Amino acid sequence: MRLKLAGMASLLALTTALAGCGASDSGSGDSAQGGKKEKLTLYTPNGAEINNPIIKEFQDRTGIEVEMISGGTGDLLKRVQAEASSPQGDVFWAGGADSLEAYSKYFEPYRTAEYDSLLPQYTDKNDIYTPFAALPMIIMYNKDLVKAGEEPKGWADLTDPKWKGKIAYADPSKSGSSFTQLATFLTAFGKEDGKGWEFVKKFYQNLDGKILSGSGLVYKSVADKEFALGVTMEEAAERYIMGGANVGIIYPSEGTSSVPDAAALIKGAKHPDAAKKFIDFLVGKDVQELIGKEFNRRSVRKDATPLQGLPQSDEIKLLDYDFAWAASNKTDIIGRFQNIVTGVE
Repeated sequence: MRLKLAGMASLLALTTALAGCGASDSGSGDSAQGGKKEKLTLYTPNGAEINNPIIKEFQDRTGIEVEMISGGTGDLLKRVQAEASSPQGDVFWAGGADSLEAYSKYFEPYRTAEYDSLLPQYTDKNDIYTPFAALPMIIMYNKDLVKAGEEPKGWADLTDPKWKGKIAYADPSKSGSSFTQLATFLTAFGKEDGKGWEFVKKFYQNLDGKILSGSGLVYKSVADKEFALGVTMEEAAERYIMGGANVGIIYPSEGTSSVPDAAALIKGAKHPDAAKKFIDFLVGKDVQELIGKEFNRRSVRKDATPLQGLPQSDEIKLLDYDFAWAASNKTDIIGRFQNIVTGVE
């Protein structure tokens, strides 16, 4: 069965389609006995343009009613942590995999039925998370504010004084993608010898005190000409390009990361069977084809159709991003960044 969605017009028309799917569950399991529908509570930092068509299709296919709780990756992960003794959510979808790994004790291992079809570089050997899409980190720029030929070529150019106060960047304590970007900076310039932090300090100084509260504000503010540059995800910038915005993408010359965002089963979930069905659905071939065709997101499947209009994965210079290091050191990395922001360091 193929997704019944064709074209961006159909997708955008669904952005208010979930108004009736937020009922809370008073049952104790996934059974639909006694006329009760199966339910699923989903914690998600995704934008509505991605969530709504995928969730609607899942509901239509399965009859499972989805309650969606939205927020930033950091805030939602803290919520999962706070609710550990009595979980209120079933699935976390789709913060950066390194952020989910950092909270692995609050997730239940699950190996999706689609596992053998997934690209091995994105899967988790411990099955804490299931990858959803690979997300190269890039520099987005507004072509009305950046003259042709003056575009930055790499991360290092973000410390050029001419960009002071003109760079959009989200708070890494709230945004999973922003944390990945921070860890990418450290990897690019030296996470062991301190040179990475020297770059981060200069980068922060060039932000001129402007840190945005969420990753969605980064690409929106660049498209709206509030900032000339933004550090963001490839797919977010590409969506604006597809929509006609006068923006462009720069793949940093030093190299970048391509960490997947992911889904994870919350430990102690009240609806584990529905949660597993949803995770399997996300990495099924038709959903993975949809995210490539409609959102230009890079699929995590071996059999995915290559993206059109974007460099192929082997054409992007990638850093040796140490996923385990980023996950295990997340608290310390964010803490040190906050010290730089507050002037302690």
